[in-house]
Amino acid sequence: MLMVRADGSHVQRRGRCAVRGPLAGIRVIDVTSMVSGPAATMLLGDQGADVIKVERPQKGDFTRSFGARRSGFSPIYLTTNRNKRSIALNLKSDGGRELLKKLVAGADVFVQNFRPGTVERMGIGEDVLRRVKPDLIYVSISGFGERGPYANQRVYDPIIQALSGLASIQGGGGGARPRMVRTIVPDKLTAVTAAQAITAALLARSRTGIGQHVQLAMLDAMVSFLWPEGMARYTLRGENAPAARPLEARDLVFETTDGYITVGVNSDAEWLGLTRALERPEWLEDPRFATSTGRVEHADVRLEMTAEVIATRSSADWLERLRAEDVPCAPILSPEELLEDPQIAANELVVESAHPYAGPMRQTRPAARFDRTPAEIRRPAPDLGEHTDEILAEIGLGELEIEAARRTGDAA
Repeated sequence: MLMVRADGSHVQRRGRCAVRGPLAGIRVIDVTSMVSGPAATMLLGDQGADVIKVERPQKGDFTRSFGARRSGFSPIYLTTNRNKRSIALNLKSDGGRELLKKLVAGADVFVQNFRPGTVERMGIGEDVLRRVKPDLIYVSISGFGERGPYANQRVYDPIIQALSGLASIQGGGGGARPRMVRTIVPDKLTAVTAAQAITAALLARSRTGIGQHVQLAMLDAMVSFLWPEGMARYTLRGENAPAARPLEARDLVFETTDGYITVGVNSDAEWLGLTRALERPEWLEDPRFATSTGRVEHADVRLEMTAEVIATRSSADWLERLRAEDVPCAPILSPEELLEDPQIAANELVVESAHPYAGPMRQTRPAARFDRTPAEIRRPAPDLGEHTDEILAEIGLGELEIEAARRTGDAA
Protein backbone atom coordinates (compact mmCIF):
# COMPACT_ATOMS: atom_id res chain seq x y z
CA MET A 1 0.00 0.00 0.00
CA LEU A 2 1.25 3.50 -0.85
CA MET A 3 1.68 5.73 2.18
CA VAL A 4 3.29 9.11 2.79
CA ARG A 5 6.17 9.76 5.13
CA ALA A 6 6.24 12.80 7.38
CA ASP A 7 8.93 14.30 5.12
CA GLY A 8 6.59 14.07 2.14
CA SER A 9 8.27 11.11 0.44
CA HIS A 10 6.30 8.06 -0.57
CA VAL A 11 7.08 4.53 0.50
CA GLN A 12 5.59 1.16 -0.30
CA ARG A 13 4.74 -0.74 2.91
CA ARG A 14 3.60 -4.32 3.28
CA GLY A 15 2.93 -6.33 6.44
CA ARG A 16 4.31 -5.06 9.73
CA CYS A 17 5.26 -1.40 9.70
CA ALA A 18 8.78 -0.14 10.21
CA VAL A 19 8.78 2.25 13.17
CA ARG A 20 11.26 5.07 13.66
CA GLY A 21 9.38 7.61 15.78
CA PRO A 22 10.46 8.91 19.20
CA LEU A 23 7.88 6.69 20.94
CA ALA A 24 8.88 3.50 19.13
CA GLY A 25 8.68 0.58 21.56
CA ILE A 26 5.86 2.11 23.62
CA ARG A 27 2.56 0.19 23.57
CA VAL A 28 -0.71 2.01 24.22
CA ILE A 29 -4.03 0.30 24.92
CA ASP A 30 -6.74 2.71 23.80
CA VAL A 31 -10.32 2.03 24.91
CA THR A 32 -11.47 5.58 24.13
CA SER A 33 -14.08 6.69 21.62
CA MET A 34 -15.29 9.89 19.96
CA VAL A 35 -12.50 12.50 19.58
CA SER A 36 -10.60 13.60 22.71
CA GLY A 37 -9.15 10.16 23.46
CA PRO A 38 -8.65 8.86 19.91
CA ALA A 39 -6.98 12.10 18.78
CA ALA A 40 -4.62 11.90 21.77
CA THR A 41 -3.58 8.33 21.03
CA MET A 42 -3.29 9.17 17.32
CA LEU A 43 -0.59 11.71 18.24
CA LEU A 44 1.24 8.99 20.16
CA GLY A 45 0.86 6.64 17.20
CA ASP A 46 2.20 9.28 14.82
CA GLN A 47 5.29 9.45 17.02
CA GLY A 48 5.91 5.72 16.84
CA ALA A 49 3.86 4.15 19.64
CA ASP A 50 2.08 0.87 18.95
CA VAL A 51 -1.52 1.90 19.61
CA ILE A 52 -4.05 -0.91 19.99
CA LYS A 53 -7.59 0.43 19.66
CA VAL A 54 -10.04 -1.70 21.63
CA GLU A 55 -13.58 -1.44 20.25
CA ARG A 56 -17.01 -2.92 20.86
CA PRO A 57 -17.83 -5.86 18.57
CA GLN A 58 -20.24 -5.04 15.73
CA LYS A 59 -20.48 -1.30 16.55
CA GLY A 60 -16.99 0.01 17.26
CA ASP A 61 -16.19 3.67 17.83
CA PHE A 62 -19.25 5.88 17.28
CA THR A 63 -17.27 8.14 14.93
CA ARG A 64 -17.08 5.30 12.42
CA SER A 65 -20.69 6.12 11.54
CA PHE A 66 -20.54 9.88 12.14
CA GLY A 67 -21.66 12.01 9.20
CA ALA A 68 -20.93 11.30 5.55
CA ARG A 69 -19.09 8.04 4.92
CA ARG A 70 -17.36 6.15 2.18
CA SER A 71 -17.26 2.34 2.47
CA GLY A 72 -18.26 2.70 6.13
CA PHE A 73 -15.51 5.16 7.05
CA SER A 74 -16.15 8.76 8.10
CA PRO A 75 -13.55 11.52 7.62
CA ILE A 76 -13.29 12.21 11.37
CA TYR A 77 -12.67 8.52 12.12
CA LEU A 78 -10.07 8.23 9.37
CA THR A 79 -8.08 11.23 10.58
CA THR A 80 -8.15 10.55 14.33
CA ASN A 81 -7.43 6.82 14.19
CA ARG A 82 -4.51 6.43 11.83
CA ASN A 83 -1.40 4.59 13.05
CA LYS A 84 -3.49 2.19 15.15
CA ARG A 85 -4.48 -1.46 15.12
CA SER A 86 -8.06 -2.45 15.96
CA ILE A 87 -9.16 -5.34 18.14
CA ALA A 88 -12.83 -5.97 18.94
CA LEU A 89 -13.34 -7.15 22.54
CA ASN A 90 -16.52 -7.55 24.56
CA LEU A 91 -15.56 -5.77 27.79
CA LYS A 92 -18.92 -6.73 29.32
CA SER A 93 -17.90 -10.39 29.40
CA ASP A 94 -15.45 -12.00 31.79
CA GLY A 95 -13.55 -13.49 28.88
CA GLY A 96 -13.28 -10.15 27.10
CA ARG A 97 -11.95 -8.44 30.22
CA GLU A 98 -9.38 -11.20 30.72
CA LEU A 99 -8.15 -10.67 27.19
CA LEU A 100 -7.87 -6.95 27.89
CA LYS A 101 -5.79 -7.68 30.99
CA LYS A 102 -3.45 -9.82 28.90
CA LEU A 103 -3.02 -6.85 26.57
CA VAL A 104 -2.35 -4.49 29.46
CA ALA A 105 0.27 -6.85 30.90
CA GLY A 106 2.49 -6.07 27.92
CA ALA A 107 1.59 -2.39 27.59
CA ASP A 108 2.97 0.91 28.87
CA VAL A 109 -0.11 3.13 28.69
CA PHE A 110 -3.86 2.56 29.11
CA VAL A 111 -6.24 5.35 28.07
CA GLN A 112 -10.00 5.51 28.75
CA ASN A 113 -12.60 8.27 28.48
CA PHE A 114 -15.70 6.66 29.98
CA ARG A 115 -17.78 8.70 32.41
CA PRO A 116 -16.38 8.65 35.98
CA GLY A 117 -17.17 5.40 37.78
CA THR A 118 -17.80 3.39 34.62
CA VAL A 119 -14.45 1.61 34.43
CA GLU A 120 -14.73 0.60 38.08
CA ARG A 121 -18.15 -0.95 37.44
CA MET A 122 -16.74 -2.71 34.37
CA GLY A 123 -13.87 -4.17 36.37
CA ILE A 124 -11.08 -2.37 34.49
CA GLY A 125 -10.36 0.48 36.91
CA GLU A 126 -6.86 1.64 37.77
CA ASP A 127 -6.49 -0.57 40.85
CA VAL A 128 -7.40 -3.68 38.84
CA LEU A 129 -5.10 -3.00 35.91
CA ARG A 130 -2.22 -1.84 38.11
CA ARG A 131 -2.21 -5.28 39.71
CA VAL A 132 -1.63 -6.63 36.20
CA LYS A 133 0.98 -4.02 35.25
CA PRO A 134 2.41 -2.19 38.31
CA ASP A 135 4.24 0.55 36.37
CA LEU A 136 1.31 1.26 34.02
CA ILE A 137 0.53 4.82 32.97
CA TYR A 138 -3.27 4.81 33.47
CA VAL A 139 -5.02 7.77 31.83
CA SER A 140 -8.58 8.91 32.54
CA ILE A 141 -10.09 11.59 30.31
CA SER A 142 -13.44 13.00 31.42
CA GLY A 143 -15.70 15.89 30.51
CA PHE A 144 -16.01 17.71 33.82
CA GLY A 145 -13.71 15.87 36.24
CA GLU A 146 -13.92 12.91 38.59
CA ARG A 147 -16.20 14.58 41.13
CA GLY A 148 -18.49 17.60 41.45
CA PRO A 149 -22.08 18.40 40.44
CA TYR A 150 -21.55 17.78 36.71
CA ALA A 151 -19.19 14.78 36.90
CA ASN A 152 -21.72 12.15 35.79
CA GLN A 153 -23.45 14.18 33.10
CA ARG A 154 -23.04 13.37 29.43
CA VAL A 155 -20.77 15.78 27.62
CA TYR A 156 -19.89 16.82 24.09
CA ASP A 157 -17.67 19.58 22.79
CA PRO A 158 -20.34 22.36 22.72
CA ILE A 159 -21.13 21.68 26.39
CA ILE A 160 -17.52 22.49 27.28
CA GLN A 161 -17.54 25.54 25.00
CA ALA A 162 -20.53 26.80 26.96
CA LEU A 163 -19.29 26.04 30.47
CA SER A 164 -15.69 27.14 29.95
CA GLY A 165 -16.62 30.65 28.84
CA LEU A 166 -15.42 30.09 25.27
CA ALA A 167 -18.87 30.69 23.76
CA SER A 168 -19.26 33.99 25.63
CA ILE A 169 -15.78 35.11 24.65
CA GLN A 170 -16.47 34.16 21.04
CA GLY A 171 -19.69 36.16 21.13
CA GLY A 172 -17.81 39.26 22.23
CA GLY A 173 -19.09 39.69 25.78
CA GLY A 174 -20.95 42.78 26.89
CA GLY A 175 -24.29 41.00 26.78
CA ALA A 176 -23.90 39.97 23.13
CA ARG A 177 -25.27 36.63 22.02
CA PRO A 178 -22.70 33.88 22.75
CA ARG A 179 -21.34 32.00 19.77
CA MET A 180 -19.93 28.52 19.43
CA VAL A 181 -16.62 28.05 17.65
CA ARG A 182 -17.44 26.01 14.56
CA THR A 183 -14.78 23.41 15.21
CA ILE A 184 -14.40 21.11 18.18
CA VAL A 185 -11.70 23.04 20.01
CA PRO A 186 -12.19 21.53 23.52
CA ASP A 187 -12.03 17.96 22.19
CA LYS A 188 -8.86 18.55 20.20
CA LEU A 189 -7.20 20.71 22.84
CA THR A 190 -7.85 17.97 25.40
CA ALA A 191 -6.24 15.48 23.03
CA VAL A 192 -3.08 17.56 22.72
CA THR A 193 -2.95 18.12 26.49
CA ALA A 194 -3.43 14.41 27.13
CA ALA A 195 -0.69 13.39 24.68
CA GLN A 196 1.75 15.81 26.33
CA ALA A 197 0.82 14.56 29.81
CA ILE A 198 1.27 10.93 28.75
CA THR A 199 4.76 11.56 27.38
CA ALA A 200 5.63 13.44 30.59
CA ALA A 201 4.41 10.49 32.67
CA LEU A 202 6.47 8.11 30.54
CA LEU A 203 9.54 10.29 31.09
CA ALA A 204 8.93 10.30 34.85
CA ARG A 205 8.57 6.51 34.81
CA SER A 206 11.85 6.15 32.93
CA ARG A 207 13.54 8.04 35.77
CA THR A 208 11.74 6.50 38.75
CA GLY A 209 10.37 3.17 37.51
CA ILE A 210 6.95 4.18 38.87
CA GLY A 211 3.72 4.47 36.87
CA GLN A 212 0.95 6.88 37.77
CA HIS A 213 -2.67 7.81 37.16
CA VAL A 214 -3.09 10.82 34.84
CA GLN A 215 -6.53 12.46 35.13
CA LEU A 216 -7.64 15.14 32.69
CA ALA A 217 -10.98 16.93 32.36
CA MET A 218 -11.93 18.63 29.10
CA LEU A 219 -13.25 21.52 31.19
CA ASP A 220 -9.91 21.97 32.95
CA ALA A 221 -7.97 21.87 29.69
CA MET A 222 -10.24 24.45 28.06
CA VAL A 223 -10.36 26.95 30.94
CA SER A 224 -6.58 26.73 31.36
CA PHE A 225 -6.14 27.31 27.63
CA LEU A 226 -8.41 30.36 27.63
CA TRP A 227 -7.00 31.97 30.75
CA PRO A 228 -3.94 34.00 29.60
CA GLU A 229 -5.91 36.49 27.48
CA GLY A 230 -9.52 35.30 27.70
CA MET A 231 -9.56 35.85 31.47
CA ALA A 232 -6.94 38.61 31.56
CA ARG A 233 -9.28 41.08 33.24
CA TYR A 234 -9.80 38.61 36.09
CA THR A 235 -6.16 37.67 36.64
CA LEU A 236 -4.80 40.68 38.54
CA ARG A 237 -6.92 41.51 41.58
CA GLY A 238 -7.18 44.65 43.68
CA GLU A 239 -6.77 48.31 42.80
CA ASN A 240 -4.83 49.68 39.83
CA ALA A 241 -5.17 46.52 37.78
CA PRO A 242 -4.22 47.31 34.15
CA ALA A 243 -6.96 47.46 31.55
CA ALA A 244 -7.63 44.42 29.39
CA ARG A 245 -8.87 44.46 25.82
CA PRO A 246 -12.66 44.77 25.97
CA LEU A 247 -14.35 41.51 25.10
CA GLU A 248 -16.94 43.44 23.14
CA ALA A 249 -14.33 45.03 20.87
CA ARG A 250 -14.72 44.03 17.24
CA ASP A 251 -12.73 41.07 15.99
CA LEU A 252 -9.74 41.27 13.67
CA VAL A 253 -11.67 40.48 10.49
CA PHE A 254 -11.48 43.38 8.04
CA GLU A 255 -13.49 43.58 4.84
CA THR A 256 -11.74 44.84 1.71
CA THR A 257 -13.24 45.68 -1.66
CA ASP A 258 -12.95 42.04 -2.76
CA GLY A 259 -12.68 39.87 0.34
CA TYR A 260 -11.39 39.73 3.90
CA ILE A 261 -8.02 40.03 5.60
CA THR A 262 -6.77 40.10 9.18
CA VAL A 263 -4.31 42.56 10.65
CA GLY A 264 -2.94 42.60 14.18
CA VAL A 265 -0.52 45.00 15.85
CA ASN A 266 0.93 44.98 19.35
CA SER A 267 4.32 46.68 19.50
CA ASP A 268 5.03 50.36 18.88
CA ALA A 269 6.97 49.43 15.74
CA GLU A 270 3.99 47.52 14.35
CA TRP A 271 1.65 50.39 15.17
CA LEU A 272 3.98 52.77 13.34
CA GLY A 273 4.08 50.41 10.36
CA LEU A 274 0.28 50.20 10.29
CA THR A 275 -0.11 53.98 10.20
CA ARG A 276 2.33 54.12 7.30
CA ALA A 277 0.67 51.32 5.34
CA LEU A 278 -2.77 52.87 5.86
CA GLU A 279 -1.42 56.39 5.19
CA ARG A 280 -2.77 57.70 8.49
CA PRO A 281 0.20 59.46 10.16
CA GLU A 282 -2.18 61.56 12.25
CA TRP A 283 -3.04 58.49 14.32
CA LEU A 284 0.42 58.73 15.86
CA GLU A 285 -0.62 62.04 17.45
CA ASP A 286 -3.74 60.58 19.05
CA PRO A 287 -3.03 60.29 22.80
CA ARG A 288 -5.38 57.29 23.08
CA PHE A 289 -3.01 55.22 20.94
CA ALA A 290 0.33 56.51 22.20
CA THR A 291 1.05 53.39 24.25
CA SER A 292 0.31 49.70 23.93
CA THR A 293 -1.89 49.93 27.05
CA GLY A 294 -3.88 52.75 25.49
CA ARG A 295 -4.29 50.86 22.24
CA VAL A 296 -5.71 47.93 24.22
CA GLU A 297 -8.01 50.12 26.30
CA HIS A 298 -9.36 51.88 23.22
CA ALA A 299 -9.32 48.82 20.96
CA ASP A 300 -12.93 49.22 19.86
CA VAL A 301 -12.32 52.73 18.47
CA ARG A 302 -8.94 51.86 16.97
CA LEU A 303 -10.24 48.79 15.17
CA GLU A 304 -13.28 50.59 13.75
CA MET A 305 -11.00 53.30 12.38
CA THR A 306 -8.77 50.63 10.85
CA ALA A 307 -11.76 48.86 9.31
CA GLU A 308 -13.00 52.05 7.63
CA VAL A 309 -9.66 52.52 5.87
CA ILE A 310 -9.18 48.88 4.86
CA ALA A 311 -12.61 48.83 3.24
CA THR A 312 -11.31 51.17 0.52
CA ARG A 313 -8.83 48.87 -1.26
CA SER A 314 -8.43 45.27 -2.40
CA SER A 315 -7.03 42.48 -0.24
CA ALA A 316 -3.93 42.07 -2.43
CA ASP A 317 -3.20 45.81 -2.31
CA TRP A 318 -3.41 45.95 1.48
CA LEU A 319 -1.41 42.78 2.02
CA GLU A 320 1.39 44.13 -0.15
CA ARG A 321 1.44 47.45 1.74
CA LEU A 322 1.22 45.85 5.19
CA ARG A 323 3.93 43.29 4.49
CA ALA A 324 6.23 46.02 3.19
CA GLU A 325 5.92 47.68 6.62
CA ASP A 326 6.42 44.35 8.47
CA VAL A 327 2.89 44.45 9.89
CA PRO A 328 1.41 41.01 10.80
CA CYS A 329 -1.37 40.27 8.30
CA ALA A 330 -2.88 37.50 6.21
CA PRO A 331 -5.70 36.81 3.81
CA ILE A 332 -8.67 35.02 5.37
CA LEU A 333 -8.80 31.78 3.43
CA SER A 334 -11.73 29.54 2.73
CA PRO A 335 -11.14 25.79 3.28
CA GLU A 336 -10.84 25.41 -0.49
CA GLU A 337 -8.28 28.23 -0.73
CA LEU A 338 -6.26 26.74 2.12
CA LEU A 339 -5.54 23.67 -0.02
CA GLU A 340 -3.88 25.92 -2.61
CA ASP A 341 -2.05 28.30 -0.27
CA PRO A 342 1.67 28.58 -1.08
CA GLN A 343 2.75 28.43 2.58
CA ILE A 344 0.73 25.26 3.19
CA ALA A 345 2.38 23.81 0.07
CA ALA A 346 5.86 24.89 1.21
CA ASN A 347 5.30 23.18 4.56
CA GLU A 348 4.22 19.98 2.78
CA LEU A 349 1.49 19.82 5.38
CA VAL A 350 -1.36 18.20 3.45
CA VAL A 351 -0.56 14.73 2.16
CA GLU A 352 -2.52 12.32 0.03
CA SER A 353 -2.77 8.57 0.30
CA ALA A 354 -5.04 5.70 -0.68
CA HIS A 355 -6.95 4.11 2.20
CA PRO A 356 -7.48 0.39 1.51
CA TYR A 357 -11.25 0.67 2.07
CA ALA A 358 -12.18 4.35 1.87
CA GLY A 359 -10.03 5.11 -1.16
CA PRO A 360 -8.16 8.35 -2.00
CA MET A 361 -7.97 10.81 0.87
CA ARG A 362 -6.19 13.88 2.17
CA GLN A 363 -4.97 14.54 5.69
CA THR A 364 -2.25 16.49 7.42
CA ARG A 365 1.12 14.94 8.21
CA PRO A 366 2.18 14.95 11.89
CA ALA A 367 2.73 18.61 12.70
CA ALA A 368 5.92 18.25 14.76
CA ARG A 369 9.00 17.25 12.79
CA PHE A 370 11.77 15.19 14.41
CA ASP A 371 15.06 15.15 12.52
CA ARG A 372 16.36 11.91 14.08
CA THR A 373 13.19 9.96 14.87
CA PRO A 374 10.59 11.20 12.38
CA ALA A 375 6.89 10.98 13.08
CA GLU A 376 5.02 9.56 10.12
CA ILE A 377 1.81 8.07 8.84
CA ARG A 378 2.57 4.35 8.88
CA ARG A 379 -0.89 2.83 9.04
CA PRO A 380 -4.31 3.88 7.76
CA ALA A 381 -7.22 3.97 10.21
CA PRO A 382 -8.20 0.32 10.74
CA ASP A 383 -11.39 -1.52 9.96
CA LEU A 384 -13.28 -2.73 13.03
CA GLY A 385 -11.46 -5.73 14.50
CA GLU A 386 -9.04 -5.79 11.56
CA HIS A 387 -6.15 -6.90 13.75
CA THR A 388 -7.98 -9.03 16.33
CA ASP A 389 -6.32 -12.32 15.38
CA GLU A 390 -2.90 -10.71 14.99
CA ILE A 391 -3.03 -9.06 18.42
CA LEU A 392 -4.44 -12.09 20.21
CA ALA A 393 -1.62 -14.17 18.76
CA GLU A 394 0.89 -11.63 20.06
CA ILE A 395 -0.36 -12.11 23.63
CA GLY A 396 0.05 -15.85 23.37
CA LEU A 397 -3.28 -17.25 22.15
CA GLY A 398 -3.15 -20.14 19.71
CA GLU A 399 -5.49 -20.66 16.78
CA LEU A 400 -7.93 -22.78 18.78
CA GLU A 401 -8.04 -20.24 21.61
CA ILE A 402 -8.66 -17.42 19.16
CA GLU A 403 -11.48 -19.40 17.56
CA ALA A 404 -12.95 -20.04 21.02
CA ALA A 405 -12.80 -16.34 21.92
CA ARG A 406 -14.67 -15.51 18.72
CA ARG A 407 -17.20 -18.28 19.25
CA THR A 408 -18.04 -17.13 22.79
CA GLY A 409 -18.28 -13.49 21.70
CA ASP A 410 -15.38 -12.35 23.88
CA ALA A 411 -13.59 -11.15 20.74
CA ALA A 412 -14.63 -10.39 17.18
